Amino acid sequence: MDTSFIFFTYLMLVNLAGFAIMGIDKKKAKKNEYRIPEKTLFMWAIVGGSIGSIIGMYFFRHKTRHLSFQIGMPLILLVQIYIFIRFMIPLYVLS
Repeated sequence: MDTSFIFFTYLMLVNLAGFAIMGIDKKKAKKNEYRIPEKTLFMWAIVGGSIGSIIGMYFFRHKTRHLSFQIGMPLILLVQIYIFIRFMIPLYVLS
């Protein structure tokens, strides 16, 4: 199986999970139930789900007033873009 396919499948799944987890936490917040820790929300972004987490933040209007999320999520995405450009693109160009 092609590594590009595996990589992009992983990104798709992790971003769907990041999106879903924002929605789940918003639903729990409305019902005053046990919440998903902020560390967990950030961890999904860090492992590659930053785009899904950011989209979920604004789609569900969840954590949009928290400065740590307003700055943290886009910052994680910028770091991931930098890493992709710096380390991954040269590998594709060489092969």
